[in-house]
Amino acid sequence: MRNEITYKVYGRYALFTDPVTKIGAEKMSLTLPTYQALKGITESIYFKPTISWVIDSVRIMKPIKTESKAVRTLNLGGGNDLSYYTYLSDVEYHVKAHFEFNLNRPDLADDRNEHKHYCIAKRSIERGGRRDIFLGSRECQAYVEPCEFDAEEGYYDSMGEMEFGLQYHSIVYPDEQNSSEMTVKFWYPKMVNGVINFCRPEECPKERVISKMIPKKFTKGINFALVDDSDLLEEIPVKRGNNT
Repeated sequence: MRNEITYKVYGRYALFTDPVTKIGAEKMSLTLPTYQALKGITESIYFKPTISWVIDSVRIMKPIKTESKAVRTLNLGGGNDLSYYTYLSDVEYHVKAHFEFNLNRPDLADDRNEHKHYCIAKRSIERGGRRDIFLGSRECQAYVEPCEFDAEEGYYDSMGEMEFGLQYHSIVYPDEQNSSEMTVKFWYPKMVNGVINFCRPEECPKERVISKMIPKKFTKGINFALVDDSDLLEEIPVKRGNNT
């Protein structure tokens, strides 16, 4: 099955929020991009409910650096407050991912065209994605470009093995696991010479159910039209890969 893509994503700042610090309204980024954040970026490049993206690996290309900023936030009761957000600065990641057909969506079985989805995904990367790209938080604008996963030299290529303890991995929604529950997953990431190989969500050692949820239903002719999306890509303008 021809379903693997690789791309480069980069930006001035990233904020993969650590849930431990989020409660006090002063956010601090995790040191590594999460599986869910990279999956969200990949879905911003190209998304269809017919397919599910699986993130295989990520390369950390630049040194991990943080930068704190004073942020004026809104209070729920009115007025403003001052907080400090700690971002990752000057980041670049090389991502390897592949898609699989979502077998929990039998209502979309007619749309399981491997060649179509692969070609649209590749062309979407060349155009900088079909939706806005951001690294973790919405204010961290980012850019994507095609790349070879191992072609460039990375900062951590000869650093050996580094472990980061228990961290958030991903959220699994009901239509991805054939259930009526939304589940959050946790794992123990390990970086070897700058490369992190992700486990699949179902392989994570820890999980927690956070809410009940019913999958959205798709009905052909009502809220789902079986069309060839390749024609729509011609109308998407090319995005320039710069930080200006």
